[in-house]
Amino acid sequence: MSRKYLSRKYFGTDGVRGKVGEHPITPEFVMHLGYSAGKVLTSASHLAQNERPAVLIGKDTRISGYLLESALQAGLIAAGVDVYLAGPMPTPAIAYLTHALRLQAGVVISASHNLFEDNGIKFFSGQGNKLPDETELAIEAGLALPIITVPSAKLGRAKRLDDAAGRYIEFCKSNFPYELDLRGMKIVVDCAHGAAYHIARHVLHELGADVIAIGVQPDGININADYGATAPKNLQEAVVAHQADLGIALDGDADRLVMVGADGRLYDGDQLLYIIARHRQMQGILKGGVVGTLMTNLAFEHAMQRQQIPFARAQVGDRYVMEVLQQKEWQLGGENSGHIICLDRHTTGDGIVSALHVLHALRVNKQTLEEATRDLHMYPQVLINVKVDKGVDCLGHNKVKAAVVDAENILNGKGRVLLRPSGTEPLLRVMVEGEDQKLVEQSAQRIAEVVRKLASSQT
Repeated sequence: MSRKYLSRKYFGTDGVRGKVGEHPITPEFVMHLGYSAGKVLTSASHLAQNERPAVLIGKDTRISGYLLESALQAGLIAAGVDVYLAGPMPTPAIAYLTHALRLQAGVVISASHNLFEDNGIKFFSGQGNKLPDETELAIEAGLALPIITVPSAKLGRAKRLDDAAGRYIEFCKSNFPYELDLRGMKIVVDCAHGAAYHIARHVLHELGADVIAIGVQPDGININADYGATAPKNLQEAVVAHQADLGIALDGDADRLVMVGADGRLYDGDQLLYIIARHRQMQGILKGGVVGTLMTNLAFEHAMQRQQIPFARAQVGDRYVMEVLQQKEWQLGGENSGHIICLDRHTTGDGIVSALHVLHALRVNKQTLEEATRDLHMYPQVLINVKVDKGVDCLGHNKVKAAVVDAENILNGKGRVLLRPSGTEPLLRVMVEGEDQKLVEQSAQRIAEVVRKLASSQT
């Protein structure tokens, strides 16, 4: 992790995020953020004479999106930037449309898989990429300066992008081979009452699938609540009840994916990434290797070794997976949480596009999810989130270090321990994995309890 990342005050691993109404997710701050971003993101743009810079704004289905969209829009317009409003759209849709429309930047108002009380702001460059540290630092520096509205004649304008959904649906479909279709497949898709509620089912239906959609009735407060990639129980039950071939679950902003087999079994990001990687290898189109993260299951790494596919681990977070992919000039990477990046097809992780790549592999090889992952024997992995208030250092404490050493000794070289702070929430994530389920669970609980006691004693 870079020193620059550590020095950032507001930007985390995925934009600026927090509880709505509490700093920094307030209308005043977001307006200032929009103004500063407008100045920074358009200052380096190659604009023709008299050409006005333009930025695309999308959001998920949280009720606070209305509030923050207006504030962000005001800040950008005050900076002299034209604004295109896409309405509720998946995060990867904004990345795609920003680049396709040759705009200077894209902004998404979303807190991804969090519940509705939270929200956030994340940015894309004109190329559809997440912003580098240097640009985020420049935007933060601009927050210390006053808002100076441009002269009235140079104020930005705002307009709706009415065909945003249709454009993105066609882009998603272009990721599935034209000569193939999904006819004969019954698929349940769970959109988490989020940004893909009016997108995902149409993509699958237009490719020929019999689609049953759940989690597609957003009301502003039910996003990610008991539905979606982080709460797949309803999907698992629906797949079995409808006797579907499989199920697809997205999160609130549709950049994350998990899938469910006909028997209700859940398949996470590691397993889905394995299917895509193996299919590409068999087709002879796997460029280089595959990037995972520190959370990637050890079994995945061992499977890559067996298949002679190079493998590298990045810090947790899709921005760090992207960094390693670019450094190595590889194209495929992802996280066990379900963020999967296919750099030859998109500039960012995309849940719908990733699902189509899995479906492509299953159709070509005439396999089920179970058959496609038969050679990948996942090790038991336990993840416990412990609330740790900001400023409390548990990682460096001797008691925590000792608990980790004890766990590693118990696992005896047949597993691993990872402790890491969340980049978006006040949590310390305790992860233990290994061959023995019982030892893994006991070790994770012991470490978590040490962290929990230490955290409570320092608050």
